[in-house]
Formats: sequence, structure tokens, C-alpha cells
Amino acid sequence: MIVIVLILLVVVFAPSLWVRWVMNAYSQDIEGMPGTGGELAKHLIERFGLESVKVETTEIGDHYDPSDKCVRLSQANFSGRSLTAVAIAAHEVGHAMQDHQKDPRLAARTRLVPFANRIAQISAGAIWAAPIFALITRHPVPFWALALCGLSGLLVRMLVHLVTLPIEWDASFGKALPVLKAGSYLGAKQEQVVAKILRAAAFTYVAAALADVLNLTRWAALLLRR
Repeated sequence: MIVIVLILLVVVFAPSLWVRWVMNAYSQDIEGMPGTGGELAKHLIERFGLESVKVETTEIGDHYDPSDKCVRLSQANFSGRSLTAVAIAAHEVGHAMQDHQKDPRLAARTRLVPFANRIAQISAGAIWAAPIFALITRHPVPFWALALCGLSGLLVRMLVHLVTLPIEWDASFGKALPVLKAGSYLGAKQEQVVAKILRAAAFTYVAAALADVLNLTRWAALLLRR
């Protein structure tokens, strides 16, 4: 049993740890890098005619916001001259390009992610409330109704994270990497490293989905013990 738990923990946390390791490994500024991540993002936005898109710093993680038409980068990636800064800036501009092209997958992700997160919050509340209702009503039906509702919500968020992977992969390898190669922004060896960083950026959602798997499994085990 302990071995199974350890294997599960490795499977769940290994992708997340790998993503962090890759991002940190190439986050040092490179002497001679012609621009920062923020400058590259602004340059690519201008180059591809994405006039309405802005570039800002953020404290809540690198992302593209379709509702505000804004590429938001962490201060390190906005001001940094590292390969990580270059890769992440190009990746987020890749999402802006998808938005400009009216990619239906990005539109679907934009609608689904806030909904899934909200459902997950409600689900967590339902799971916590299930034992309380069971004590008050002294009947198994309210308990299992709330428990199943809660677990279903967590499952929905996990599935949303998985189905958004294709749009992340396209932002990395359908947009960002081809653009960087075509523009000769990097040397051959640097392109190989950036490809690794972009792969990590795309797999961020895999790590999130696996974390949801662990959370779902943990809650299911606690509820079934009752």
C-alpha cells in the first residue's frame, strides 16, 4: 500500500516539479540577449499586427487575458533577458495570435476555465458540508448527494485542464517556436533549450490536472471511509 501511495505521489508531482526545474534552470539573464521578455512580446505583437494587445506585468502568473487583450508576464520574465523570459513571452503572444485568429479552442478554454474553477470551489464546499448534513438529517441520502456533487465538480475541473492541453501545445509549438525560428531570434542551441521550456509551459496544465487527480482521490478516500 505504501509503495502504491509513493508511486501515485511521484506520478502526480513529478510533472509539476519538472516544469519548475526547467523554468528555473534557464532563468538567468544571458549577456548579449538583444531584449527582455517584455520587449520581445511588444515586438511580436507589432510584427503580427496585434495592435489592440497590451503587455503588462503581473503577480499572478504569466498568462494571456483574452477579455482584456493583454499579455501579462511576471516581473522576472517581463524584465529578464533569459531563455525562460524569451520562451514564456513568445508562448503568451502565441495565445494572442490564437485569439486574433479566432481559434475556437481558445474561446472554449476562456469560457470553461472560470466556470470549472467556480464549480470546484462549490464542490469543495459541498464535500465539507456533506458530513454536517449527515449528522443533522441522520440519513445517508443528503450525505451522498452532496459528496457526489462535490466529487463531480472536482472531476470537471480536472477534465478542463486536460482538454486545454492542445491549445497550450499549439501556443508553444504551432506559434511561439516557429516564430522564433523564422525570425532567427536565437541560435540553434538556444532554440533547443527554448523548445524544452515551451514544452514545460504547455505541460503546466497536465501538472494541474494531475494535482486535481490527487485531490479527487484524497476526498474520495475520506468520504468512502465514512
